[in-house]
Amino acid sequence: MKQFTAKEVEKLLTQGQNVNIIDVREVEEVEAGKIPGAIHIPLGLLEFRINELDKSKEYIMVCRSGGRSGRACQFLDSYGFNVINMTGGMLDWEGETN
Repeated sequence: MKQFTAKEVEKLLTQGQNVNIIDVREVEEVEAGKIPGAIHIPLGLLEFRINELDKSKEYIMVCRSGGRSGRACQFLDSYGFNVINMTGGMLDWEGETN
């Protein structure tokens, strides 16, 4: 499984890279702040919303600490998606949130 640290993801964003971030945390967790531009799809709904994703794009998966996003990566990878897990999750995120 490909992995990026929170710092690596933050660097991509500050460089203006076009990144696709999916936050798989629960609603109440996201209300406390998420990475700007991230799409919120709770892990439990991912299989039902998989049709919203594009296999030609690369997705960075984010959760609180990296565990749920890792499971999301395994699930999406099994369907042929190009995914990267942000290790450390939002606990390691020092960048902007909204």
